[in-house]
This record gives sequence, structure tokens and C-alpha cells, in this order.
Amino acid sequence: MGKLDIQISVEGGIWPSEDVLETLSERVLEAAARHLSHVEKQPFPDVSTELSLLFTDDASIRTINAEWRRQDKPTNVLSFPAFPVTPGKVPGPMLGDIILAQETLAREAEEMGKTFDDHLTHLLVHGFLHLFGYDHIEIRDAERMEGLETRILAELGLSDPYGYDPV
Repeated sequence: MGKLDIQISVEGGIWPSEDVLETLSERVLEAAARHLSHVEKQPFPDVSTELSLLFTDDASIRTINAEWRRQDKPTNVLSFPAFPVTPGKVPGPMLGDIILAQETLAREAEEMGKTFDDHLTHLLVHGFLHLFGYDHIEIRDAERMEGLETRILAELGLSDPYGYDPV
């Protein structure tokens, strides 16, 4: 597995410093990539795999959400794969973009009784999986994606974000 090349841009919202976001994002996304590679046997290109993270505000993500998804409302995270990809297939060297909205993320974290960083970690993993073709439209696909998120977050020391009781 090649290295992740993560490009970060902060364009709106009240986010931690770019250095803090970079450190957190690298730790989280490298753990997610390791899990996908080693546990799920997801192939990666041999070269560096690039993705961009845009940290913005509700107004900006609402505009993007309306334009690209026809939903005129803010959301917590949007992912845009650079190329269509199917889970288990080798992605191109450019994965795509993940966009996060600070106000929605902060509000959701407070409502769920989680720290901002824990919820941001979850949404980074969630957005990253979308770049590999995972989705949650159909129940079976949602269960698969949520299971992956839960396992990756457990490796990062976080509890199940969906609140399932372990069996």
C-alpha cells in the first residue's frame, strides 16, 4: 500500500488549527487505510494515493449539497470520489474529496454527547469509505459500511457510533 497524500484546506467555520486537523486526519485516515488493506484486503495503488479534505461551514456545504445532491440543506459530510470505484477494486491514485461542515458536526456531537474530535473522527472514516465505493442507501450496504466504520473506530479506541449492543 502506498502512502496517503492528504491535502487540507480550511475555508469556513471555527475549526482547530490546520496543524491539529492535519495530525488528526492523518492518524484517522491512515488507520482506516490500514484496516481496509490488511483486514478487508482492499487493494491500493503502489504509488501515493491522494485525497483532499475541505473543512468548511454550513453555508458552504449547503450550497454544495444543493448543487450536487439536489438537497438544499447543510449536512455533516460529503464525499466525492474522483472516479467511480467499487469496494475491493483498485482505486486510482486520486481518491477524491471529503467536505466537512463545522457547525453541523459540532451540533451533532453535542446532541450525541460526544466530543467534537470523536465525531470528526467518525465522519472522516465515513467519508473515506465513500471514496472506496461504500454506501448506505440499501440496508445490506448500510450494515456493511456501518460495520466497517465500527471496526475501524474501535481500532482508534472509539465506541460504536451507531450504538449497537455487542453480542
